[in-house]
Amino acid sequence: MKEKIISVINSIEDELINLSSKIYQNPELGNKEYKACKFHTELLRKHGFDIENKYLGIETAFKAEYKSSKKGPNIAFLAEYDALPGIGHGCGHNILGTTSTGAGIVLKNIIDEIGGKVIVFGTPAEETSGAKVVFSEKGAFDNVDIALIAHPANAYSKSGTSLAMEAIQFAFTGKTAHAASSPQKGINALDAVINTFNNINALREHIRSDARIHGIITEGGKAANIVPEYAVAQFYVRATTKKYLRQLVEKVKNCARGSSLAAGTQLDISNFEYSYDDLVTNEKLSSVFCENLKRLGCLNIEESEDSLGSIDAGNVSHCCPTIHPYFDITGNKEIIGHTREFAEVTLTKYAYEQMKITVAALVMTAVEVIKNEKLLNEIKEEFENIEK
Repeated sequence: MKEKIISVINSIEDELINLSSKIYQNPELGNKEYKACKFHTELLRKHGFDIENKYLGIETAFKAEYKSSKKGPNIAFLAEYDALPGIGHGCGHNILGTTSTGAGIVLKNIIDEIGGKVIVFGTPAEETSGAKVVFSEKGAFDNVDIALIAHPANAYSKSGTSLAMEAIQFAFTGKTAHAASSPQKGINALDAVINTFNNINALREHIRSDARIHGIITEGGKAANIVPEYAVAQFYVRATTKKYLRQLVEKVKNCARGSSLAAGTQLDISNFEYSYDDLVTNEKLSSVFCENLKRLGCLNIEESEDSLGSIDAGNVSHCCPTIHPYFDITGNKEIIGHTREFAEVTLTKYAYEQMKITVAALVMTAVEVIKNEKLLNEIKEEFENIEK
C-alpha cells in the first residue's frame, strides 16, 4: 500500500505544486480567500469529490467529500489557506492547505479498496476568527472518526498542545462633562478601563504560571478636557485547559465588573473574536503518524513543545480524535514564522519534497485506521477520556 500511495502522490505532484504556488501568488486575508477556495475546490472536483461551497454559510469555506462503496470510518483532512496582512503566506498556509487537499486526493484513489469516506474541509481565517470554531459548534465533526492536519515549520515535530483562549471585550459607558469646570457631573469610562487593567494586574499573582492575560485599550476618550463617556478594552485570556479557562475568564470579568461599579459606568461584555479550545492531541493517533514518517525516512522527529499560542484546531480536538503535527520545510534552518522569508521557503524544492512525504504519512495513517478496527477503537477510547 505504501508504494501505491507514493505512486499516486507522484502522479499529482505537479498539480499540488501548482496549487500551492497559485495560492502563494494570490494571498488573501481570512474570510476573503475567494481565489484560494476556488483553486482547492476545482482540483478536488477534478479528482471526483462532491463539493459543498459556502459551507455552513461561510463564504470561503467548503466541504469536499468522496464516499466509497464499502462501509468504513470517516477521515477528515483540514485545509487552511488564509494569508497575513502585508507579508502574504508567512505562516505557510499555501503549502499547508495543499498538503491536506493532496492527502484527500490520494486517499480517494485507494479508499474504494478499503472502505470509508474521505472529507477535505476548507477552513478559512485561522489567523483571526477561525472557521473551525463554527464547524465545531455546528456539528461538522460529529460523524468524523479522525481529523488530520500538518503545519509547515522549521523541523518535524509531534503534535502537541495549544492554549484555550477567549477574546473578551469590555465596553464602559459613562457621562461627558467639562473636565475642568464641572468634572463632578461626569462619569469617567476611562477610569473604569484603567482600573480593570489594575485589577487584572493584581489578579496575575494568583493565576497559574502557564496562563496568560493580555489586553489593549481600543477607545479611551476624544479630548483631554472632556470626561470620557465611552471606553473600550479588549483582552485575550488563555489557559491550558477549557475547564481552567472558564474559571479564569469569570475572574477577569469580575475585575471589569468591580471597576465599572466603582466608576459608576454601565458595562457591556462581549467577545470580539471566536474563542479557541485547547488542542488535545490524540496520542495513539499521533504515534501511528510518527511511525509512518519513520517508515518514509524521517527519523528526526522532535518532541512536541507546549505551545503558548492558540489555534482553532483545538476546537476540533474536542469533537473528534485530532492531530496537528509539524513538518520541516526549511531544512532545519531557523526561519521565523510570520515573515516574508518563511513564505518564500514554501516555494522551494525541499519544501515540496517534504510536503510529499507528509502527504504520504497522513494517508498511510488514515489507511491504518480504516483497516484496523482495534486501532480505531483505541483512538476513540482515548478521545472519550479527555478533559472537556
